[in-house]
Amino acid sequence: MRYNAEHKRETRERVIAAAGQIFRKEGYGGAGIDALTKAAGVTNGAFYGHFKSKSEAFRTAVLTGLEELRQGIAALRAEQPRGWLKSFIGYYLGYKRTCGLGESCALPSLSPDVMRADDETRRAYTAELKRIVSEVAGGLSGDAGQVRSGLSKEDRAILLLAVLSGGVTLARAVSDPDLSEHIAGLITRTVLAVESPDQTFP
Repeated sequence: MRYNAEHKRETRERVIAAAGQIFRKEGYGGAGIDALTKAAGVTNGAFYGHFKSKSEAFRTAVLTGLEELRQGIAALRAEQPRGWLKSFIGYYLGYKRTCGLGESCALPSLSPDVMRADDETRRAYTAELKRIVSEVAGGLSGDAGQVRSGLSKEDRAILLLAVLSGGVTLARAVSDPDLSEHIAGLITRTVLAVESPDQTFP
């Protein structure tokens, strides 16, 4: 039976979405092909019809997750040119810290496995991360922010992403909900104090 292009596209998207969730929850080593196909509701043959290997599916899931992050930042910047950073941090350290691991941000959840991945995956990850850095940098304050920190917008964007990603990782790992909230609040206040000193956050 031959499927049309729309069916193939939908199947591929379903596999990518399922792979992203499984890799986030189980890690690359814990996610087998059977688990991926079961989550996507496809056969092994259908999976290999879209991806040559598990590593290719992982690479695609990583890039899809990072692109979703970049697009989310871009949308916030367009909707809230002045207040986007506060909203982004609140969402990232709120919902993205407490949602199911399968729905978590690709940056903290998939980066550890990227470190162990093949060169092609790491190169693709690097290129996508640079795009995210540029997107964040484009929304940061210019001269005033650089004077306060002594760093360029791109460097501050890297620090912002590193602090948020690391903070979410710590906050998710601890078993104490109060400590998790404390970590999130501390990071929020610190980042906003540097980038948005005229704004407050509870």
